Amino acid sequence: MSAQANSAPVIIKRKKIVKGGGHHGGAWKVAYADFVTAMMAFFMLMWLLNATTEQQRVGLADYFSPSIPIVKVSGGGDGTFGGESIFSEMAIPKDGTGDPSVKEDKSGNDPTADETAEQDMAFKSLDELLKGFGGESAVMENLLEHIVTRITDEGLVIEVYSQNDLQIFEGDSDNPTQLLRELAVLIAQISKTVTNEIAIGAHVRAQALVLIDNPVWNLSHQRATQMRLLLEGQGIHPDRIQRVTGHADREAVVRDPMALRNDRIEIVLLRDIS
Repeated sequence: MSAQANSAPVIIKRKKIVKGGGHHGGAWKVAYADFVTAMMAFFMLMWLLNATTEQQRVGLADYFSPSIPIVKVSGGGDGTFGGESIFSEMAIPKDGTGDPSVKEDKSGNDPTADETAEQDMAFKSLDELLKGFGGESAVMENLLEHIVTRITDEGLVIEVYSQNDLQIFEGDSDNPTQLLRELAVLIAQISKTVTNEIAIGAHVRAQALVLIDNPVWNLSHQRATQMRLLLEGQGIHPDRIQRVTGHADREAVVRDPMALRNDRIEIVLLRDIS
């Protein structure tokens, strides 16, 4: 009995044999998951392109684009951000000429650049406020399909244009349609949130016949005047209107100068450079 009690217990080890491909056997699952994710992203992109308007796509692109500072003296390219800007008279003193009353900021900060940046932020807020009206109703969203905006050296440009289905003026006249009247209400509401001065410019498409007395000059000026009257009728003070210009058919936005898209009105909330 004592011999059995003092003997060591017998331990039996069983080895588990695993057959298969080892750790690499599930690699295809990871690859498949990546493929499904990529396809989902692709189909979401295609859905967004189909379900959004041109204005909404521009807003999405601007949201994901890096911020581009507007340099008040010069730019690295052509167009809006190239060359001397409307602040060129402020750049002249930096070259040693011009108005000697402009004093250098000892702190190293540029007050004009700070003001420009602040105005850019204000214009972006107005742009987002204008686009935000699209979510209120389907009618408002349809109205915004006739508006594009952009920030330039001159200010915030709100461009209202005709499309094949709806025009902003009746035919080749200066009689505003109901569409333009409703857009004027919307633009006036946005404009009343700031005190910036306003400039109005009208563009028209080219006429089919070349006449001795081309009507495009008078027509564009008459349309710009009609837009001024619509804004003033919505509570915009006449003193804020600084410029009313008819550009005729000289600045087409599409290749075909006779295209209806060239019929447009530009309302510019001017920068405060005082």
